[in-house]
Amino acid sequence: MKKKQVGFELSIYDDAYELSQMEQKLLKEAELARENAYAPYSNFKVGAAVLLENGEIVIGNNQENSSYPSGLCAERVAVFQAGAKFPGVTIKSIAISATSNNYVVDKPAGPCGNCRQSIIEYEQKQESPISILLRGEVGPVFKCNSISDILPLAFSRSFLGDS
Repeated sequence: MKKKQVGFELSIYDDAYELSQMEQKLLKEAELARENAYAPYSNFKVGAAVLLENGEIVIGNNQENSSYPSGLCAERVAVFQAGAKFPGVTIKSIAISATSNNYVVDKPAGPCGNCRQSIIEYEQKQESPISILLRGEVGPVFKCNSISDILPLAFSRSFLGDS
């Protein structure tokens, strides 16, 4: 038997002002997007902002449904909208911000498994990393250099015979 340690580099910023101007702008867009989330069931609002290689920023927010599996997370709304509106344009980064009507979200909330898989599909397709910025409504900002950092051993088209 062999064992291998799998890990990644996580940058933790105590304040958003430590980020680059573009990263601050992207995070601000995610925060603005989360305010328009439709979350009457969970009261947990998430906003996402995607930075494209052409400089465009595309936003998304979570959209819940009384039939829970029918809703959609902010990250997928933003990434799918970017893919539909700007097909073939590389996604450089995604910022995600969360808040709750019931308590203060003071730590970053990472994307769910479905969102990680959806984002990594774009990373694999464009053959370049998508960095991620995560923040609650207050508190530190986490930065990962690639979605593959937080989804090791991801499923890919190679398993479908389309290497």
